Amino acid sequence: MKSVIEIFSELGTRLKTIPDCVIERAIEQNSWFSHIPTAIDALCSEFLDKEKITKWLSKYTIREHEPKRVAIIMAGNIPAVGFFDLMCVIASGNIPVVKYSSKDRVLMEYIVNTLQKIEPQLSIEQMSNFPIDAVIATGSDAAALHFKAAFGDIPALIRASRHSIAVLTGTESEKEFTELSKDVFTHCSLGCRSVSLIFAPADFEVKLTLPNMPQCYKNNYIATSALMTMTGKKFTDIGGALLVESSAEFPRNLSCINICRYNDINQVKEWINTHRDTLQCVVSAEKSLPLRVDFGKAQYPELTDYADDVDIMNFLLTL
Repeated sequence: MKSVIEIFSELGTRLKTIPDCVIERAIEQNSWFSHIPTAIDALCSEFLDKEKITKWLSKYTIREHEPKRVAIIMAGNIPAVGFFDLMCVIASGNIPVVKYSSKDRVLMEYIVNTLQKIEPQLSIEQMSNFPIDAVIATGSDAAALHFKAAFGDIPALIRASRHSIAVLTGTESEKEFTELSKDVFTHCSLGCRSVSLIFAPADFEVKLTLPNMPQCYKNNYIATSALMTMTGKKFTDIGGALLVESSAEFPRNLSCINICRYNDINQVKEWINTHRDTLQCVVSAEKSLPLRVDFGKAQYPELTDYADDVDIMNFLLTL
């Protein structure tokens, strides 16, 4: 049987030439998936690079053991969002028992089928009635409560909703704003790593560039701008999305990006520390901020950028 490193680096090679028909079918299944090429590029460059996999796995001691059946209940908010959980379960020497999201079945089934073509002995099962030893589940806050109740008698890693922010210093370049726009709008602002709240110095202009978005996002923008106009709420229309001057709170609508003004960055640091349990990442050039990533990297997490800051490999290796 091929090694984990061989299997996943080969997957990276094959995904670079994923057939257009697969992408088209995935978008037919979920019209929000307009950024599948970006999601695939992120997988290939960050998760499936041979050197990066080797370095990542070198941090762990993976001993021979009786494999545990680990259920993976996948989210479907962005393309292939459940892949890393699958990769970790396989890398830890356990057996993934997958429940696909109905919103992301085409892409994830293609990836699983490709893995099993690369290594036919690789065991990947689908959720059924047989017993499971542990579970990894991702969903909304309401879904997380359900998962905790349903799987309270076995080891469980449950993830609920999280958000991402950007913190501007007032010295950002045009290039950095271009990269920030990717952090905001890639995956239609549906991901937990999508920036929806921006802290900016007083009177500093926030310049975002909107890419071409799917019709479902445009419909949200039209409805939201009409509602805000009728209710007299102020906003800046950037031609397909709305910038809203706000307190430090996350917007309720996908097409809104809230802008919170600050005078002292220490106040922002304090806010981040207070809300850290609800944050996924912080996009900024200010290196002293916790959870910080560079502009343009929010949608390109590294292998050690564990969701909710929980090391999933440690969880799996201690079952």
